[in-house]
Amino acid sequence: MTDMKTAARVIHSDPDILGGTPVFVGTRVPFETLLDYLEAGDPLDEFLDHFPSVRREQAIAALELAKEMLIAYANPA
Repeated sequence: MTDMKTAARVIHSDPDILGGTPVFVGTRVPFETLLDYLEAGDPLDEFLDHFPSVRREQAIAALELAKEMLIAYANPA
């Protein structure tokens, strides 16, 4: 399970960066861009090739975090 420390190292939102759009930490690459690539059927490696400032570990951790959030939302405690 991804903890909040991990989440804070992966994605953040700052009003001074792209108007607060959630981006990968240390980049100006929106998390939504990764989802758009995957939705279009593009492999993770293609996204990483196009956005070299995003580390593979960041992308995977972000996807794991999104998965956990969706599961928690679908199955409220």
